[in-house]
This record gives sequence, structure tokens and C-alpha cells, in this order.
Amino acid sequence: MADYPTTPHTPKLSEQEIIRRQKLQALMDAGQNPYLITQYPVTHHSREIIDHFDALEGKTVRVAGRMIARRVMGKASFAHILDGQGDLQFYVRRDDIGDEAYAAFKNDDIGDIFGIEGTVFKTKTGEVSVHTTSLTLLCKSLKVLPEKFHGLTDPDLRYRQRYVDTIVNPEVRDTFRKRSAIISGIREFLDARGYLEVDTPVLQTVEIGASARPFRTHHNALDIDMLLRIETELYLKRLIVGGFERVYEVGRIFRNEGMDATHNPEFTSVELYEAYANYIQYMELVEQMYEFICMKALGTTDIEYQGQIIHMKAPWKRITMADAVKEACGVDWTEWQTDEDAHQACEKLHVEVEKTDGKGKCLEALFDAFVEETLVQPTFILDYPVEISPLAKRCPGNPELTERFEYFITGHEMGNAFSELNDPIDQRMRFEIQAEKRIAEGIHAEVDEDFVTALEYGMPPTAGLGFGVDRLVMLLTDSPTIRDVLLFPTMKPLGK
Repeated sequence: MADYPTTPHTPKLSEQEIIRRQKLQALMDAGQNPYLITQYPVTHHSREIIDHFDALEGKTVRVAGRMIARRVMGKASFAHILDGQGDLQFYVRRDDIGDEAYAAFKNDDIGDIFGIEGTVFKTKTGEVSVHTTSLTLLCKSLKVLPEKFHGLTDPDLRYRQRYVDTIVNPEVRDTFRKRSAIISGIREFLDARGYLEVDTPVLQTVEIGASARPFRTHHNALDIDMLLRIETELYLKRLIVGGFERVYEVGRIFRNEGMDATHNPEFTSVELYEAYANYIQYMELVEQMYEFICMKALGTTDIEYQGQIIHMKAPWKRITMADAVKEACGVDWTEWQTDEDAHQACEKLHVEVEKTDGKGKCLEALFDAFVEETLVQPTFILDYPVEISPLAKRCPGNPELTERFEYFITGHEMGNAFSELNDPIDQRMRFEIQAEKRIAEGIHAEVDEDFVTALEYGMPPTAGLGFGVDRLVMLLTDSPTIRDVLLFPTMKPLGK
């Protein structure tokens, strides 16, 4: 047996891996190195052949894919390949491809990638197949795929080796096809309404006083520290100032925070802004958009998530944050005269808040404790306190509240919107208060002076919305964790 090729840093190999490398070396010694093949002229794919069998029966096709199963029966074999559309059976007979080629095929391994030319037929059991007339080994697999009937089940290994996960678990491939359809649906919906898709900077130089912590990096040429963005909001609103009346961005966001079932440090969000609109109009837009996306991706507005049927069709329930808290635990926000009243209410209900928190933070804490997880069906929560809404316009009838809503589905916040604050003086004051609080906590923060300058030029009344794509994909693919809908979720390196 030929020596198997290695490098000085090749890790210890299993017996099966050694055998596969020896097979590769034998191919190379025979002048048949599969890695030198640069292309294969594919004419059809698996699903296309199965769906159009009547038109293709007896016709010659060329398909390519990874061999995932094989049954050798003496002078003939049945095998399956996996391509970008699914799996397809092919039939190989020694008399059709020759003794040497058939012997080589029997020596090949599950996981190897082939090009197959042959005619379309249907077996006695009714399975659409390709009767092979020519077989080409396009790539040698040096690793052993997980056993077919048990698959790759270790969650940690699935996320680390997504390339194996998507080979052996077809439902995973389906999830990411749906993810693509969902993002496509978002763009289609917004484009049809005259929104312009734009790109804004990922690298930024100003750390505002927002609650999310940024990742830091350094630009060598400029010799300055920079930050990965935690939102796209402020640049998109600059474009509203600049005369673009409807804009949106599908963008990657980076937040230096913990990881759990609904959080990953790197994720995808959509933010959109429309001049001359308010948050009431955006509630209607959210309902319409989610209906559209559900129909495009799933063909229905009644979806199942973790055993519950969620009704996405409009109208969704609407209730103020204060009323939702009052209904849930009997606390009336309007009766609080001071921050001390708010703290006492929280203390009675055993809800912890920081000593520096005002009435708005206390109301939010009660909402988080008693309301959020009960919002299973789509629900808009309206009119958030100014204290927790530094970029939202105040309610005309109550300056302590803002024209802001979040919407919740399956007990999780799915999106956030408001009538945007366009008063540059009020915005500066809120930025300063926010920054002071962060500095008091020992965290660097500053006012985004350029954004305030933009507002001073004048921004029209504007509605804005931001929502996480990953949580939406979780919902529409019945996935319990965000890692199931990220192709390559953030993972701690092995051994660290």
C-alpha cells in the first residue's frame, strides 16, 4: 500500500483516514489526481430531474454531487449523490462503464464527489434514477461522514462543523434556504414601497452612551482606535436629513455582550426610515411586512413555533406599556409622583432595580418581570418612557413618554420602532445624560456631535424601525436557538 501524503503538522489520523489518504496517493501515482480537475459540465440537478421525469425519461443528463450511500451488488451498484437541490439515485453497471472504471468505483468512498453522465429512468420500485454511462471522480473525501441513521447530533460539533451538518442533516439546509427566502422577502417588500437599500459604515469612531458594548479595533494607517458598529440608526437618519425619504439597510451588527438562545455577538438586523411618517403608520407596515414574508417563505400566516400556533395575520393586539404592567401586576404608573414611589412599587413585587434608575427604568423592569413572556401572539407595546428611549419623539400629551413601540411574539421582543426625535436641542440633552450615566459606570461614552449637527440642519418628521433577522428566521423555521439559524455562530475556540 502506498504511503499516505502528510505535512509536518498533519494531526493524528484514524485508521479510516489513513486508508483514504493511501487511496489518494494511489490515484496520484496512477496520474489520476482528482484535485486537478477544474470543472464538470453539469446539465441538470436532482430535484429538476425528479420533478420533470416525464420530459427527461430516456434523455442523457450530467449531474454532480457527493456520494452519500452505496449498495454494491456484484457487477452492478446503486448509489445516491447529494447536490444543491437534494439527493438522487444513480445506477452503475460494470458492463456499461468497463471493468477498470467499475473496480475503481467500488474502491471509492462515501463522501467522494462525482460527475455522472447517463440516461434518466425509473427503477422497478418507482425511484427516479440515472443509468450511468460515464463516471468521474471530481474530489476525494479524506474524512469519514457521520453514520447515516444517526447523523451529526452533537450541537457543539454541528455549529463548529456546519459544512458537515449541512451534508448529513437535510433539515438544516432547508432552514438556510428559508432564511434566504425571508431576507429576499424583506427586500422585495421594501423595494416595492420605494425604499432605497444603502450601506453605512461598519467601522466607527464615536462611542455613544448606548447600553450595548462595542468591539474595539485599531486602524494602523490612521493610528486611531475604532469600533465595530452596534447599530445602523444614526447614519441612516443622516440620509433622511440629506433628502433620501425612504431608506433601509440589511446589515451585520456587532455587540460585545453575552450569548444565549436569542443573542449572538454578531447578528443581522434590518433598519428602515421613512420621512413624513410616524410610529402608528409603522405598526401597519410591520403587520403588512410580516404577512408578506410569511406567505413568501411558508405559504401561510398561521405558523407553528415550539408546539404553539402563532397567528401572524393583522390586526395585532396593541397596548401601552403602562396598561400592560397594570393589567399584569396591578401597578399604576400614573400614580408614581417620584422615583422613590417607583422603587417602592418594585420592592413590593420583589423586582430588583438599580438605585440610580428612574420611573421609566422601573416601569421597564416590571414589564420585563410580569409581561414580556406572556406575549405569545403578536403584540405591539406602545409609549415607552423617555428615560429608556433616547432617540424617540415625546408624546404630545405626555412628555414623560415617547412615540415608541416594540412588538413581541412567542414571549420575545422582535423589533423596535418610534417616531424619531428630530429636535437637535432635546437630542443633545438626552445624549449628554446618557453619556454621563455611562461615564459614571466607568465606561467611555461621548456625544455624537456630527449627528447633532445633522439634526440642526433639519430632519423632517420621520418613522424608524429596526428588527433582528435572526429572531425572525428562528420564528419562521421553528428553531429554538439563534445558533440554529446562523451558518457560523460565534464559538469559543477549542482548548481555550
